[in-house]
Amino acid sequence: MSIDRREDLSNCLENVPVLIELTSAVTTFPKFQYSPDNIQGPGCTTDPSEVTLPGCSCRSRSCCAEDCPCLRTRHPAYDAAGALLNLRPLDSGYCSPVFECNVLCCCSEACSNRVVQGGLRLRLEVYSTGNKGWGVRALEAVPHGTFVCEYAGEVIGLEEARRRQLAQRAEENNYIIAVREHAGAGPVAETFVDPADVGNVGRFLNHSCQPNLFMQPVRVHSVVPRLALFAGRNIDAQEELTFDYTGGYSNQPPVELLSLTASQTAGLPRKECHCGANNCVQFLPLDLSIINQE
Repeated sequence: MSIDRREDLSNCLENVPVLIELTSAVTTFPKFQYSPDNIQGPGCTTDPSEVTLPGCSCRSRSCCAEDCPCLRTRHPAYDAAGALLNLRPLDSGYCSPVFECNVLCCCSEACSNRVVQGGLRLRLEVYSTGNKGWGVRALEAVPHGTFVCEYAGEVIGLEEARRRQLAQRAEENNYIIAVREHAGAGPVAETFVDPADVGNVGRFLNHSCQPNLFMQPVRVHSVVPRLALFAGRNIDAQEELTFDYTGGYSNQPPVELLSLTASQTAGLPRKECHCGANNCVQFLPLDLSIINQE
């Protein structure tokens, strides 16, 4: 059966249809299972669908930082319109986590601390970009700080991420994203998500060395974070949506996620970057901390 732009890629699993634009030049479309949420994969010890975080006892329509335990230890993450307030990583380069109210909280679903859990709200379209393969664009303008979509897929362990990356053929796309967080004292938390076989619209987002989206780990019901993508600036309708595959922003990757030279990765498949940015580093990022793990 042929696919046209009126077909919903998500099969009604999202709040709004995810459209597909196919032209006469496009003959194939990747096969995968659509899932709007993360699922548990090899090496992941916690089911992302399980509720493992405590809730607040706030009885108001919307929680406030002075009274809500979900917000008390951190500044509010969103403004009244649901826009992310802080788009800058910590000085260490690691992400600072966001905690939303969850199903165990007594506040209403209209609480301003419930954004990512509301799911997809923007009209997005998957389309053929030509030299970059498939991409995603918004069919409406996206204000700065707006939640766009998740990068959802199989949550896997480090060893499984390493096995999959080393087994990958040069012509295959690498979808594994590694995000590292630092919440203060204690070790850095690592999350590896692979949407190659099971994933959502986020799997079609292309890398850019000068992206317009920012990846932010958000915990809702589970200790397993959702990899949420927010607008790093105002984005025009029909503009391609991109993010930095290192998890950074404005080509400033976290310390352990290096943009490596060809000599540093001899024998490993490197893919050329076609983002077209003035600061393009010529190759797609490669996470050496996965590949060289002892």
